[in-house]
Amino acid sequence: MAQLPFFPDEPALGPGEGASHATTTAAGSGAFDGVDIAVLVLYFVLVLAVGFWSMCRTERATVEGYFLAGKSMTWWPVGASLFSSNVGSGHLIGLAGSGAAAGIGAIVYEWNGMFMVLLLAWIFLPIYLAAGVTTMPEYLRRRYSGRRTHLFIAVLSLFIYIFTKISVDMYAGALFIKMALQWDIYLALVLLLAVTALYTVAGGLAAVIYTDAAQTVVMLGGTLVLMAFSFAKVGGWDALFEGYMKAIPSVRAPNTTCGLPRGDSFHIFRHPVDSDLPWPGLLVGVSVPSMWYWCSDQVIVQRSLAAKTLTHAKGGSLLAAYLKILPFFAIMLPGMISRILYTDDVACADPELCTRVCQNPLGCSDTAYVRLVVELLPTGLRGLMMAVMIAALVSSLTSVFNSASTIFTMDLWKTFRSGATEWELMIVGRVFVLTLVAASVLWIPVIQASQGGQLFIYIQSISTYLQPPVSIIFFLGCFWTRTNEKGAFWGVAVGLTVGCTRMVLDLIYPAPACYEADGRPAVVTSLHYLYFSTLLSLITLIVAVVVSLATEKPRAEQLDRLTWFTRSAPLVRRPEVAVRETAAPEPTERCPGPAAPSGLRSALYWLCGMERRPRPREAPSQAAVAAAPADLREERRLKKVIDANLLLCLSVAVFIVGYWA
Repeated sequence: MAQLPFFPDEPALGPGEGASHATTTAAGSGAFDGVDIAVLVLYFVLVLAVGFWSMCRTERATVEGYFLAGKSMTWWPVGASLFSSNVGSGHLIGLAGSGAAAGIGAIVYEWNGMFMVLLLAWIFLPIYLAAGVTTMPEYLRRRYSGRRTHLFIAVLSLFIYIFTKISVDMYAGALFIKMALQWDIYLALVLLLAVTALYTVAGGLAAVIYTDAAQTVVMLGGTLVLMAFSFAKVGGWDALFEGYMKAIPSVRAPNTTCGLPRGDSFHIFRHPVDSDLPWPGLLVGVSVPSMWYWCSDQVIVQRSLAAKTLTHAKGGSLLAAYLKILPFFAIMLPGMISRILYTDDVACADPELCTRVCQNPLGCSDTAYVRLVVELLPTGLRGLMMAVMIAALVSSLTSVFNSASTIFTMDLWKTFRSGATEWELMIVGRVFVLTLVAASVLWIPVIQASQGGQLFIYIQSISTYLQPPVSIIFFLGCFWTRTNEKGAFWGVAVGLTVGCTRMVLDLIYPAPACYEADGRPAVVTSLHYLYFSTLLSLITLIVAVVVSLATEKPRAEQLDRLTWFTRSAPLVRRPEVAVRETAAPEPTERCPGPAAPSGLRSALYWLCGMERRPRPREAPSQAAVAAAPADLREERRLKKVIDANLLLCLSVAVFIVGYWA
């Protein structure tokens, strides 16, 4: 995928088949009139209204209420939130850019997610619910009874969130805002982050999920409208297939493949050696990191944990799986159409020309989606698509903010402040969201300075090299009862060491442009990153298994209700639970503020859901609540309906993968 560029103010050379870049820039600078701005204002009103409505509906003053939405979510907001948390602004820009640059191959990541989100609901989630955990690092702490693995994964998760998810989505959003509105990047993103922080801090996960559901409707409506305009402009389905293979820029390096469409552009299973996405690597190299993202990443799993029952969680995963079909038609194919309409700009192959067009000598394919918005859509709909991009950015950021806050509060703060009251945890969770917002603003100069150079593409490789080891230890913990803490720790430690070594080599030796000779070491050029992901998974698996077999067996409390085979077993009294139950009970009063707080303080307490309330006469201790086993039973009739939909969804997924393979 080409890196994300920033558009310069100077005109470009060379018109494409549609409009020249100079025309696009002019149109983009004056295209958003009063009607478009009104649409944006209505969008923000909608988001804030839904956010405050959800604040009034849900319990926000307890750990479970703030971080898990009181476990009261039904299937449709869960499914919509799963989808919108996954499809951020980087998706809209990057997936369309991949289609413009190399065809449909990258859609395999989307369709693989269909299988994995179903694997979460039917296989992994029952284990997490039976364990009664709030965060994924907490599951590792209970399963392996060791602080080092638990803290290691907690810190690693925060690192991934701050430096990959936040930065990539902010960068893609900044590109769209700069081109479409000509706003200052700092002003635009600070305003967006302020709105995002407002209802994330105030409403917790419930506000995030409900606003995600509203923004899913906005995103689907806008992207489908743009898809319709794109197909109408290019001339239909057949014209897309014919025109894409003929979309060759007029200026390109002679005697090279620069600018030529791939011969396998309309296939997802490609040559095992010479292609950009070798098909054997797709089977494991994509699936293992995808399993981490969909089945053990806090951002995704937290939404399913918030469902009121296991049946509702399954229904939410089914909805998300069906929605994952749409990005192919609504995002990737329009990106390919953009290459046809604006060939010389979107598919530019001459470094000097690409620099003039988008300040990126390696290519401008990631401008494909933005070009369609500013060129094709009439007044009003441009404002809608601006709302779509902002919705994608905001929904992704709120999800990361809330989940990162959960991990920091429940896994790091509680570890070093074991006696923290519920009131203290609520304050820490909200303050950490504000800290993440500040970190995001401070990260903007780094993003802007990169100007689409190495940052975007290599920030993606961080996930590729860090996710497989973590995914393997979660998988072993859930499905192999012999895995112990030593095996898990050394497996992930060795795996991450190997993965980071390859990541450093990729940073030192970046991929050359198509017109340059490849002088990278053989270990980088001969081992595709998908094959490396497979090898990394195998190394982690071998180390974890060998060390586990060579050391002591796990204790009973490390297995009971913590694996697939023991999820329904009687609950064993854990030592840490016994200690907490014999200690002095924690105060249940939610706001230990003054007896007669001022009006301003009362309003602030209400906004954060922490207003003073009377202490219940008899309240269960937190230890007792945490130890209460989850009810995994499902109503028989609904279970049959859900299982039938599972078979239908799997059949659809297998068909579309097979059709385009």
